[in-house]
Amino acid sequence: MKFLICALFLAASYVAASAEAEIKVEEGVLVATVDNFKQLIADNEFVLVEFYAPWCGHCKALAPEYAKAAQQLAEKESPIKLAKVDATVEGELAEQYAVRGYPTLKFFRSGAPVEYSGGRQAADIIAWVTKKTGPPAKDLTSVADAEQFLKDNEIAIIGFFKDLESEEAKTFTKAANALDSFVFGVSSNADVIAKYEAESNGVILFKPFDDKKSVFEGELTEENLKKFAQVQSLPLIVEFNHESASKIFGGSIKSHLLFFVSREAGHIEKYVDPLKEIAKQYRDDILFVTISSDEEDHTRIFEFFGMNKEEVPTIRLIKLEEDMAKYKPESNDLSAETIEAFLKKFLDGKLKQHLLSQELPEDWDKNPVKVLVSSNFESVALDKSKSVLVEFYAPWCGHCKQLAPIYDQLAEKYKDNEDIVIAKMDSTANELESIKISSFPTIKYFRKEDNKVIDFNLDRTLDDFVKFLDANGEVADAEPVEETEEEEEAPKKDEL
Repeated sequence: MKFLICALFLAASYVAASAEAEIKVEEGVLVATVDNFKQLIADNEFVLVEFYAPWCGHCKALAPEYAKAAQQLAEKESPIKLAKVDATVEGELAEQYAVRGYPTLKFFRSGAPVEYSGGRQAADIIAWVTKKTGPPAKDLTSVADAEQFLKDNEIAIIGFFKDLESEEAKTFTKAANALDSFVFGVSSNADVIAKYEAESNGVILFKPFDDKKSVFEGELTEENLKKFAQVQSLPLIVEFNHESASKIFGGSIKSHLLFFVSREAGHIEKYVDPLKEIAKQYRDDILFVTISSDEEDHTRIFEFFGMNKEEVPTIRLIKLEEDMAKYKPESNDLSAETIEAFLKKFLDGKLKQHLLSQELPEDWDKNPVKVLVSSNFESVALDKSKSVLVEFYAPWCGHCKQLAPIYDQLAEKYKDNEDIVIAKMDSTANELESIKISSFPTIKYFRKEDNKVIDFNLDRTLDDFVKFLDANGEVADAEPVEETEEEEEAPKKDEL
């Protein structure tokens, strides 16, 4: 019934708004096209627009949450509208708004677009657009206001200040203004302060899990409030999924202890739950995350860490810097004592990074395309007597599979050339300290005379490979071939 009301509300507001260009509604979301886009933006002060592709996995995951957000906003008779554009059909709009990946979300306020930077759950979407259209913190003037505010928002942060003009209150407002993904309230009402047992100049984050609320401690600064919101809004131990990924990898905690477990096998109760006290102790430094082997969607994550699902339960530790550093414990003992010792060693800087490596095949140089692994990469690719073309590939990559017969032909052509070696390396199973691969296939030319590393960016045809090699890499780059996101990109930090 609620959905029907939402659909009717939106339909009445928009479909009848103009006879020139009909605006359809799908699950509460307005369907924008080249023909109706200007009208939609002109008729509405606030519109969040999703540019999507039907084949995009992330778009499919977002769709139900996006629809849920649209329906909830309609129930509240909010002036904020949600719309979507099939960018594969409405190419003119995608080009006009510089859409380069999917989904891309842009928020139009009085016709002016800004990039959406919130989360991908309905509550996150509503919090973000609401923040963009109202005051940084909602003024709660009575207990009834505060109770309704907490009822409407699963996670909410309230500042309690006797003087709303104080420096502390102004600092709170600055933090609220800077954090679009969080809902803030503020109150100077004595009854509200008493109701929630708050101290003057106090801040409390309310949430539906763990201890139900977290009280801010320490010096009240904008940066400390930001970190408090990002850290305390997550459970002590976070379950990794599509919804939590952006919060995990976009938060202020850059070191994560990953538990690879099977919920069905009871690993959560046996190995994870006993660690809550340790998680609380290290909360400001290390985020505890569970990754379920029961989910088929997580297969690529296991591949990224060079693991198979038979290895669970086990742990890995990662640190997000410019690149991701990975650490592996010496044993698979998951007792609280062993894990705490592992964490202390990490924080003391005494752990060495774990790099994936395969065993070197005995016949690695038997065929025209030489096989590289971590252990023989330097001796082959950096051999100053030869120039080496290396394809860094992933076994699952469709573009790598398409390239394979062409690459074999190339290697056959140069197999008797004493100056050039054609090689490949499975970058999902082999890692290098000096070279980080972010998409597949990545092709690099290691030139012998000056040790220069040149990226191959021409079309992946035999003729272009030959032209590139015969010119010793001195060929003007062509525009990289357009690839689909799902096939070519290695897992990103927020997509593990």
